[in-house]
Order: sequence, then C-alpha cells, then structure tokens
Amino acid sequence: MKEVDVRGLSCPEPVMMTAEALKNADGPIKVLVSEAHQKTNVEKYAKDHGKKVTTTEKGSEFELVIE
Repeated sequence: MKEVDVRGLSCPEPVMMTAEALKNADGPIKVLVSEAHQKTNVEKYAKDHGKKVTTTEKGSEFELVIE
C-alpha cells in the first residue's frame, strides 16, 4: 500500500499530493495528516472522485485509507 505523508503541509498540498498518488496507484493508498481540516479536505476530494475513505484517529493525527 502506497503511503502519502502530508503531515505539517499547508493547503492545497495535501490534496494535490493525494490526487497525484491516486492517479498513479494500483490499489489503496494511506494518507497521513496532522490536522482536522487536512483530513476533511482529503476525504472530500476522495469521495468526490468515487473513492471509499476509512479514517482512523492516531493520537492528534489521522490516517486515511483510500480505496
């Protein structure tokens, strides 16, 4: 599973990096984000493109698996 670490990056970088990873992925990808608004933006992008998103809170950070 490809992992995209966008923790600490400013918008729109998390969404742009997720989009690039999805374009090149041949399976699910894992996206690591450090803030709630990053999580919301990445989830919205993925769902808008027909993907399923599973989110897990890891302390103060979030792990999103996009399929």
